[in-house]
Amino acid sequence: MDLSTVMRTLSRRFTLGWSHYVELLTLDDTAERRFYEIEAAANQWTVRELQRQIASSLYQRLALSRDKDEIRRLAAEGQVVEKAADLIKNPLVLEFLDLKDHPHYSEEDLESAIIDQLETFLLELGKGFLFEARQKRFTFDNDHFRVDLVFYNRLLRCYVLIDLKRDKLTHQDLGQMQMYVNYFDRHVKLPEELPTVGIVLCHRKNDALVELTLPQDANIFASKYQLYLPSKEELKARLEQITHDLEEGAQP
Repeated sequence: MDLSTVMRTLSRRFTLGWSHYVELLTLDDTAERRFYEIEAAANQWTVRELQRQIASSLYQRLALSRDKDEIRRLAAEGQVVEKAADLIKNPLVLEFLDLKDHPHYSEEDLESAIIDQLETFLLELGKGFLFEARQKRFTFDNDHFRVDLVFYNRLLRCYVLIDLKRDKLTHQDLGQMQMYVNYFDRHVKLPEELPTVGIVLCHRKNDALVELTLPQDANIFASKYQLYLPSKEELKARLEQITHDLEEGAQP
């Protein structure tokens, strides 16, 4: 085999630049390393974007919301977006907004910071997101309502509505998002598009409240955001515990 053939074979096998692989080699876990390699190639991440995704523990944050088979699939195929739940990360990490974690910033401050850093926010949201509107207004029964942020996901072919909550999530917040989603489904989306997805992005949430408030087939999700990079050790420990519980539950 001549040198040119060897080089072509290697170029097909190694789809990233040398600097990308230097970053990937810092990861000890084979499944995690493979996931980032797939995602970096598929999304054409720069080295800086790859570094940010590793630092924000993207693999662990996606894995925490999945069952055992889906965790394995992350390592084999990367993030596959086939249903609304595949879009969700918990938490969403917004350290790039450079907002200090104190009680003085408002929901308007958070929204403005996201718009100012929209390109990075789209990267954090994940695959297929397109920005459509901020403070999208609609009128129903002579009352005016505004959705904080409206996106479209081209992979699922559906609208994704995001409402920002500065503090703790309430059942009223979930009910409001349900109304937004119902309006878009009935008056905005086209017949060939999939149902609208609603995400309430909050600083604190009670999972039991979310489960009790929303029906099981709801296309509405509550996701936490944080303004600092997560502890990878803590996320790994949580993931190991969840994986262990899943394996224990699968045993007869």
